Amino acid sequence: RGLTYSRFMEGLKAANIDLDRKVLADLAVSDEKAFDAIFAQAKKAIESKDGAALRA
Repeated sequence: RGLTYSRFMEGLKAANIDLDRKVLADLAVSDEKAFDAIFAQAKKAIESKDGAALRA
């Protein structure tokens, strides 16, 4: 989906989403739309964080 696992976890932390690997794996298998929504939030948080770093 365009992020490494470590960047994905970094994005989850930046987005204040506290889910462990087991829950994420279960969502990825059983509810792809929910996982995609979480992934989108994590990616957006990374992009915001990276953009802020570039502006500083």
